Formats: sequence, C-alpha cells, structure tokens
Amino acid sequence: MEQAEIGIFGGTGIYDSGLLKEAKEITVETPYGKPSDSITVGIFKGKKIAFMPRHGKKHTIPPHLINFRANIWAFKQMGITRIIAPSAVGSLKEQIAPGDFVLPTQFIDFTKSRKLTFSEEGKVFHISVADPFCPELQSSILKAAQAQNISVHKDCTYVCIEGPRFSTKAESRFYRTTGADIIGMTLVPECQLAREAQMCYASVSTVTDYDVWAEKPVTAKEVIETLHKNVENTKRLLTSIPDFIPEHRGCTCAKAFEEAQF
Repeated sequence: MEQAEIGIFGGTGIYDSGLLKEAKEITVETPYGKPSDSITVGIFKGKKIAFMPRHGKKHTIPPHLINFRANIWAFKQMGITRIIAPSAVGSLKEQIAPGDFVLPTQFIDFTKSRKLTFSEEGKVFHISVADPFCPELQSSILKAAQAQNISVHKDCTYVCIEGPRFSTKAESRFYRTTGADIIGMTLVPECQLAREAQMCYASVSTVTDYDVWAEKPVTAKEVIETLHKNVENTKRLLTSIPDFIPEHRGCTCAKAFEEAQF
C-alpha cells in the first residue's frame, strides 16, 4: 500500500498544478466500498501528500452520495495522520464576504440520510466531538495564511445541510438564528469520521456567495465563478500549509478512542 503523511480532500488549486514530484495515481479498496476516485500521491516540500477529489475528478458525485466512510478509510490505510479539507460554503453573516476564507471550529449537523459513523452492530463507541477539529492543524493553517498575507475568519460555526439543493429563504433565515457563520454540504460526516479514525482534520472553507437570507438567490454558476476567481489564493494557501505542520503530532487526536469505547 502506497503511504503518505498528509491527505487533502477536494484538491482545489494544487491538485492539478504539477507541483508534486514523483506523482502517481493509485486505487484503494476499502471495507466500505469505493472512495470518490483514485488518489494522486507525490512529494511536495519533502512531505508525502495524497489528493482525493471529494466529488470525483469530473464532479459527478453529489454531496449526499459521497462515500465519506470509504474516503476516510482509504486515507487511514495509507498511513495518513493529517487531513486538510478545502470546501465551498455560503455565508450567513454580512461581514463574511464571497471570496473570503473561513476556518470553522464548530459545526451544526442538519444532514438527513448519511452514514455518519464507523460504529456498527457489535462495535459501539461514542466519540467526543466537543471540539471537532485539530487545534494543531488549525494553527498551522493560520500561520500559513499569515505568511501568504491571506485573511481568514476564525472561530466560526459551519452548518452542514443535506443538499444537493440550496436552502429556502425560510431555512436560511433559521440557520442564521443558530449563530452559525457559514453553510455547506460536505463537512459532516467527513470531520467526525476522521476523529473516529484518530486522524487530525481541519477544514478550509472558501465563501462563494451570500446564502439566500440576503435576498440574493444563489446559483451553481455563481459558486463556480467565485471558486475560479479565488483559485490562486486557495493554491497559495494550500501550498504553504505543509511548511508549518510540525513533524510530530502534539495534539490529542490520536487518542480519541481512549474514552470512547464501551
């Protein structure tokens, strides 16, 4: 099995940039079925990095049908201990504008039909996600952003909805009342599965639009256009993060199971 240190979902920016040395494409089988696509593995700044397009290379998998368990397990089998997860989100706050970067520290789950856990019959555990993201990895991302002079909103809450449709105005206004800052469709269960797998995980969200609370109906075309405009900043940020990740993990993510099992 090909090994790597850092896994990136989405692959926005550096996935197809040609920056990886000795790049190769591999296919990984898991007990939970097929991951979203093949995985590209290579060396970047002395670190072995793996990229998986969350929605498939041709963006053919809608958010509610992503095999999150297979994706996380594939990275786990490769020996990956840290996951960086770029994603596109809508803004629920006026001060968080399209094109901005957000580092969520909490989430609220409004998904409906997803397989949320590796816990199954005969294998019961109750993982803590009081603080769902790795603080060490988040610190590395913030240092990278500062080095690249990229502003990042931090200490934010991400509402995860089922999708693939966007919210109604009533739903969007309701999500704002929860105190959440951004809204997306892919964070859950990806982040909590990473915690169950005792892997470090941090999300880097790119704001593509104001959600419909702002009386500006969002379209898929608008989302794609904003992502394309911001791809260079995304690329600069992602390529800088490995410089600030410490060699050894000093967080408690690797001990997530110590108080979770019965």
